[in-house]
Parts: sequence; structure tokens; C-alpha cells
Amino acid sequence: MTALLQEYLPILIFIGIAVGMAVAMVAASMIIATQRPDSEKVSAYECGFEAFNDSRGQFDVRFYLVAILFIIFDLEVAFLFPWAVSLGTTGVFGFWSMMVFLGVLTIGFVYEWRKGALEWE
Repeated sequence: MTALLQEYLPILIFIGIAVGMAVAMVAASMIIATQRPDSEKVSAYECGFEAFNDSRGQFDVRFYLVAILFIIFDLEVAFLFPWAVSLGTTGVFGFWSMMVFLGVLTIGFVYEWRKGALEWE
């Protein structure tokens, strides 16, 4: 049992060093850097919300919808790469199964488009 635990010792040492370095870097940046946010730094950037507001405020449901749509179509691309690499070994069955997969996603995309889920009013 001790031999098994000794095999994990380098991993534990590595994790300890990594956590220690991360804490040291965050602490050093907080100590060394000046904390003077100006009006440009605290302005609304990508999401359109003010930077410092009530954290319990309600978000518009469209943000969640766009995030879910991004995840769905991002996963589609993630499945396309391994399929394209192994297309020579999967053969005709692999090709048509991917065409069915892409067809289902295309039907879903058209449905979302028709329902107006991609419109930002």
C-alpha cells in the first residue's frame, strides 16, 4: 500500500507547487498593482450590463438562450473534427450517420430561426 501511495507523491507535490504559485501570483498582483478603476474600466463592455450592480438582479432570458444556442452549435463543430479525421475508416455508414446528425441540427436551427430565437429586439 505504501508503494502505491509513493507513486502519487510526485503528483501531490506538483499540485501543491501549482496551488502555491497561483496564490503567490494573485497575492503579488493585488499588492503590486494599483487599484484605481476609471469610468472606462467600469463601463458596460460586452454584455451590456453595468459592471457594478446588484448581483441578484434578473438577467434577460435572451442571454441564456444565446448561450445555449452557442453551446449546441459549438458541440456540433466539436463532433465534426474527429469525424472528418476518421472518415476514411468509418466508411459509408459513418458518412450517413453524420449526415443524419447534421440534418437534425439543421432542422433545429431552422426551427429556432423561424420562432425568432435569433432575433435581438
